Amino acid sequence: MSEASHIDRELFKRPWAFIRGVPAMKFLPPEGPPEITFAGRSNVGKSSLINALIGQKGLARTSNTPGRTQELNYFVPDGYSGQGDDLPPAALVDMPGYGYAKAPKEQVDQWTKLVFDYLRGRSTLKRVYVLIDARHGVKTNDEEVFSLLDKAAVSYQLVLTKTDKIKAAGVPRLIEETLTKIRKRPAAYPAVLATSSEKGEGLEELREAIVTAIRQ
Repeated sequence: MSEASHIDRELFKRPWAFIRGVPAMKFLPPEGPPEITFAGRSNVGKSSLINALIGQKGLARTSNTPGRTQELNYFVPDGYSGQGDDLPPAALVDMPGYGYAKAPKEQVDQWTKLVFDYLRGRSTLKRVYVLIDARHGVKTNDEEVFSLLDKAAVSYQLVLTKTDKIKAAGVPRLIEETLTKIRKRPAAYPAVLATSSEKGEGLEELREAIVTAIRQ
């Protein structure tokens, strides 16, 4: 077993807890542990994936209403305050979903400012995982976020979600098509992960990727 795999077991087999929702930069917790952030279109399955990664069904709130999450939601292993000397080994951050057509322009602008300010100003941010619904592939909204991440010089990796909703034979082709779309992007990590929160597929690979990113 690799060292990353051992840390993976220790980090993801323990309980985690929600510590704070951040509607504006002034509410961000002090920089401390490495941060791993999840981004994606509304209803891409971010909350479900976080819950599956941690093995806690009710940790991140899931909703059938697109655009409901409007804050940066912070999660850390349970038992840590996240302040002072009591810092956790890592924090997971669930970003607001983007691409919800019915969201007011003011709300979209506010989201964009919060996200960009966070991305370019957070030295403890190790990687952003951008989730892509396997049924729909990369959309224009996703490419706009890739450009934002490239501009902020923040490392990001694409993760396909809901791969159980498409034919298994189509997954390798979708991975290759997705790789092609990011091949020339400067901040994109050159590998695409395929996952299914419902079936548990690809979660171990994602956990190892997160641990590797944390250790960098």
